[in-house]
Amino acid sequence: METDKLSLSKIEHKIDTRQIVLSSLPRFHPRRAELLRSLAGWRYKHFKISASYGQLGQSIIHWTEALLLLRTGSTPATAPSLKALAKSLRIRWQRLKQPDDIKYYVNYLRYLRDQRLRVVNISHDVMTSRLVWALGEQVKSQSRSDNVMENIKEMVILCLGLLNSDNSRLATYAFSSLFIVVGNRHDARREFDDQVIECFREANIRFPYSPVLSDCLGHLLLLRFFEKGYANGDYNEAIASLNRAITLASDPPNDYQRTVQISRLQSMMSIASLSHFRYVIFGKPEYLEEAINHHRTYLSSSWVPLDHPTRLDISQELADLVNHRIRFSFSTRPTRDRDYFDPSTLSTLTAAIPELNSWTPEQWDRHDQALDLDIDHGSEVVENEEVLKYFRQLVDSLRRDPRSNCLPIKTLPFDKLGEILFHAFESTDKIEYLDESIAVLRAGLKMHCTRFEQRCLTISLISPLSSRLYRLWRREDLEDLIQVFVAVADDTSIMASIRLNSSYRWAVIAHAFGHPSVTTAYEIALSLIQDTFSYPPTLETQHYRLVSMREDVGDLPSRYASYQVDTGQLNRAIETLERGRALLWSEMRSFRTSADRLAAVNLALAEEFVAINSELEQVTMSIVPYGIIEAADYGGECPSRMDPFGPLVAKRQELLEDREKIISRIRALPDLNNFLKPPSFDALRSAALRGPVIIINPCKHRSDILILFHNSPPSLITTPDGFHDCVLKLGDRLVEDRKLYGLDSRRYNRTLRSILGSLYGLVGRPVIEEFRKMKVPEQSRIWWCPTSVFCHLPLHAMGPIPSDNGVKRYFSDLYISSYTPTLSTLIESRKPGRQTPGRPSILLIAQPESLRYAIPEIGAIQRLNTVTTISSLLSKKATPSSVVEGLRNHQFSHFVCHGNLERGRPLDASFQLYGSERLTLLDIVRSRLPRAEFAFLSACHTAEVTEDSIDDEALHLTAAMQYCGFRSVVGTMWAMADEDGQYLVEDFYKSILSRDEPGVAYYERSARALRDAVQNLRRKGVPLERWVNYVHYGA
Repeated sequence: METDKLSLSKIEHKIDTRQIVLSSLPRFHPRRAELLRSLAGWRYKHFKISASYGQLGQSIIHWTEALLLLRTGSTPATAPSLKALAKSLRIRWQRLKQPDDIKYYVNYLRYLRDQRLRVVNISHDVMTSRLVWALGEQVKSQSRSDNVMENIKEMVILCLGLLNSDNSRLATYAFSSLFIVVGNRHDARREFDDQVIECFREANIRFPYSPVLSDCLGHLLLLRFFEKGYANGDYNEAIASLNRAITLASDPPNDYQRTVQISRLQSMMSIASLSHFRYVIFGKPEYLEEAINHHRTYLSSSWVPLDHPTRLDISQELADLVNHRIRFSFSTRPTRDRDYFDPSTLSTLTAAIPELNSWTPEQWDRHDQALDLDIDHGSEVVENEEVLKYFRQLVDSLRRDPRSNCLPIKTLPFDKLGEILFHAFESTDKIEYLDESIAVLRAGLKMHCTRFEQRCLTISLISPLSSRLYRLWRREDLEDLIQVFVAVADDTSIMASIRLNSSYRWAVIAHAFGHPSVTTAYEIALSLIQDTFSYPPTLETQHYRLVSMREDVGDLPSRYASYQVDTGQLNRAIETLERGRALLWSEMRSFRTSADRLAAVNLALAEEFVAINSELEQVTMSIVPYGIIEAADYGGECPSRMDPFGPLVAKRQELLEDREKIISRIRALPDLNNFLKPPSFDALRSAALRGPVIIINPCKHRSDILILFHNSPPSLITTPDGFHDCVLKLGDRLVEDRKLYGLDSRRYNRTLRSILGSLYGLVGRPVIEEFRKMKVPEQSRIWWCPTSVFCHLPLHAMGPIPSDNGVKRYFSDLYISSYTPTLSTLIESRKPGRQTPGRPSILLIAQPESLRYAIPEIGAIQRLNTVTTISSLLSKKATPSSVVEGLRNHQFSHFVCHGNLERGRPLDASFQLYGSERLTLLDIVRSRLPRAEFAFLSACHTAEVTEDSIDDEALHLTAAMQYCGFRSVVGTMWAMADEDGQYLVEDFYKSILSRDEPGVAYYERSARALRDAVQNLRRKGVPLERWVNYVHYGA
């Protein structure tokens, strides 16, 4: 180039020469414009070498004077001069940011573009692209100028014009400029958001291979998601667009790699951040799993350098998300992590609250940490006058300033102040705090709210309105509160657990105040229980979730049933108690629903239904070690292939959605409209076909004993005041004394005797009286369907019952008792199946090495080979797999081994086999045993619910045997004395196999056989706890 060949001194000589000539010419001399253009060019060359902005400034002056002269002279030089002047102004603007430079640069570009001066040797599209950039720069330099919006509008129009261009690079350059401007201005987005997004959508259609355009569209949608109500449509489109940008950026041209690499990292980072934000806002478990997946994708990508500064932030976010997953699996309450904030700094922030009409996003950001202030009940914060002063002034400023509508989550101060005031009321009992709390939250709802803000404020109103209702008993507060409850219940975007807790409170309050919505509230709450615990993908995590729900809504079915009894709806009460118990078993049983009836109508749909049930069962019975779920085990950077939990969640949710669609199609078929709906009372009463079923519902509101009959309405036995508290104390006392003193202690036997006597007075006597009234003969079969604490109280052994001859009699002497976890389980156990003619074959599973008295019991079983077929799996032969296989091929099974419980982990309850091998409850549940009829579990704890589990779920080995196919099971309520086994089984099998009962299946004889064998054991004088221990479940 010429500039390279010239030294700075020669350039300065050229400049001096032309200055001398110019000084000698008159102002309007014909050559003056030409000399000015030459002088401007030499000064520009000087700038290029010396980087002297003084020379550049002089060059701009000379170009400007030359153009003024050219307006009255020859025009061919006008366009090149304008081009040179514009270039110089752009260079100086980029370095010195002088506002006039960009202003004139824009004007010159407009002139050049509008005149379409070809002599400039720049295409119209290039000029348009540069003008868009220049307008963007001008907008960035203007804070509140009137023509800012006009400039942005012009940028949009110019960009739309570039959609006709064949040059994608120019279009991308211009659209990027538009994105930078709109992306950084709330006011621009408020006015042009929809228009700009539509413009970028069209650009992505016109230039489908531009990763930058896809990235820009994704980020604009992301911003709209944040600012306009968190619409899922914006979220999904943003994620799709950002993913498209990442895909397109995987193989960019060489000259484009740097830009695309930055764009790709931004897209990946944005996807992770957006998914994290959506989870934080909505708290939904499915959003949590998606966020975890996106974070792992980012960290495992080879495109993210190992030393990239964002890795640490994303890793920490991932660790937090996985910890939330753990809490989500085991708790109903969403959690929010907060940084520490010192309330003493609020005085500074109070002074910084802006005056009217001056709120800006930047000012809003200064208050962000204060808005995250953690308010705990009883905290000093709630009585801190500085805190109250700050939030009151902040709320007042936002209410009066119309500009606050452009702020993100501008109602958060209303929510926070309402929370502080409510806690202040709880701490001080001053009603004015409560009134102000409600008023502030209602004022927030009158703001220009997004749907998210409305949800938050509405939920926050529940506690203060409830408190004022109980305090003042005002009808208007009740009606307002019911409206709030309805709004929360109807909003499916709110977490299921929050909706459940809200609906439960609605039901309790409507019940207490006699509001007509009580049934609606209870029904909504009951239906939400399934949604709340169904997120965890496995049985184990579902159980933990149910345990965590127990404190908040554990008595929901009981309360609802007590209300229904109170209003004379006994049939409905029985339906409700059935729906609210054994939720895990009910769900698992639904996966094994027979499709025979469906197959007769639509074979293909039946096959589809069976297939998806099989997949769901497999997923639900998966085992995910707790350590895998914990973030600490992999430092937050566990690749997805090492984390089975997330894929299980996704798979299960997908299968559940598909299954619901299939069920909807099934219900559309003739006579199948009730397919898999909760059973009606008419269906449930068939459980009493062979004898009455007693259901006891202990509830704080009212406790009742319901007796279900097959051919007559259910009987109601009302209980005395204090019944609920009394039976809870009995249950606690039984468990505590067993732990403190041991089963074989005199103290425990005295406790057990006292409890059996109390149970007789509370339950046994009124039930016997009702039986006699209903002409239920003694020695009849009867079933207990226990709830709550009664699940571990020995109802079958209540007594002693007074007699005329002074002989001690217990309830089991009068009636043959069996238990069932649910009515549906009992009905299922009686369904016709494949019956084998003749006596049933027996599988013996025993571990003689570990039990002192196992050999005599084994001998007693093996001696039965004279009347039936006996197969034995002893010691080493009894492996988990061989036992399961043996169970499939025999009608009867008899276990002689140790039974183990794991506190808080009922699915790990097990039969101890040889060595360290175990057959767990989950192993049993996975089995399908079509030939199974009866199992005798001569082992400890087989019908005992472990501590920290849920009584109503009946998660024990006996129930597991029922689930996998056994129609009747004998189990134990606690540890058994193995020396009793020999005598018990001899009498039991003698009774069951030798008694002549035509038409009665052998498994149905097991309840009477157990009762008779236990009576014989009693006659031998064994301690009370040893014979009370044995229970019969099933048909």
